[in-house]
Amino acid sequence: MNDIKVVIDAGHGGTDPGAVANGVQEKDLTLKISQYMYERFLETGIPTTLIRSTDETVSPSERVRRILAAYGNNPNVIVISNHINSTSSEIGPEGAEVIYALRNNSTLAQNILDELGNAGQKTRNIYQRRSDTDPSKDYYFIHRNTGVTQPVIIEYGFINNPNDLRRIQENYRDFVDGVIKAVLRTFEVENPSDKIVYTVKPGDTLWSIAQSYQTTVDAIKLLNNLTSDMILVGQELNIPEGLVQRPTHVISYVVRPGDTLWNISQRFGTTVRDIQELNNWFQDFIIVGQILLVPTSEINYVVMPGDTLWSIAQVYHTTVDAIKNLNQLSSDLIMVGQVLKII
Repeated sequence: MNDIKVVIDAGHGGTDPGAVANGVQEKDLTLKISQYMYERFLETGIPTTLIRSTDETVSPSERVRRILAAYGNNPNVIVISNHINSTSSEIGPEGAEVIYALRNNSTLAQNILDELGNAGQKTRNIYQRRSDTDPSKDYYFIHRNTGVTQPVIIEYGFINNPNDLRRIQENYRDFVDGVIKAVLRTFEVENPSDKIVYTVKPGDTLWSIAQSYQTTVDAIKLLNNLTSDMILVGQELNIPEGLVQRPTHVISYVVRPGDTLWNISQRFGTTVRDIQELNNWFQDFIIVGQILLVPTSEINYVVMPGDTLWSIAQVYHTTVDAIKNLNQLSSDLIMVGQVLKII
């Protein structure tokens, strides 16, 4: 099966925080994991949907509706529900677990657990859980009510174990990459684009190579099973040509209150990773007033409170007249929520 689609479910959200321990709410960590996973799956060329992209309350019935609405009730739909475990004891155990549906075999779940272990997380087990009232049915609704799709619940570790929580916070990108490797391996997915082989030359970096071939550093690393950005002169790299349409513009963006790397990336049609690499800024946080270079190929700007045509023009290195002409504006008046074409 190589025509799979992926639906990513960020567990909990909104008024449902999930497990809470050590100053962390499960819903926040699962959202961070899921947002990164969404970007990474898109880079492989696999159609992917993210069920919850904000701190939103999503009921079980609505969660199931969104899952089935994404790509239909089909066995080639892989549902990945991201969670952080917890126990009633003050300090929980350590390690990842993967739970799979009664209707599915264990291959995907086992491959995911193995790759999480390869990525540095301690591992526990894979298992199925039956309903207490009807053993013929799954215990968890994400398994029970999602038709013939292939759902897995991934518990990345225990939030009430400080060591486990720290590993997740520091290494969740590596863990996500492991999950993606497991999915590609399980379903024997080939990248949808032609591949070429590039021989590393003196002065090359993964970033410069990615720019030359209109792809991303992460796509090259995933294709070549690289665990770091280090490459050697003479090394041969498979290049996923054409997987990602690269941005055609770079703008300077001043971080505003409420901004996150995620919402900035979504506004400008890019990825968190691309912003981080362009700015050599690999932290998850940003600071109000910080100036970020943002790559973008889609510049449709939504007017925010306090904006003027002048301030918008300054951000995009254009002019007020150019914006007015492009949008057929007869005055300098703009309204909050208005969408402006910039370039």
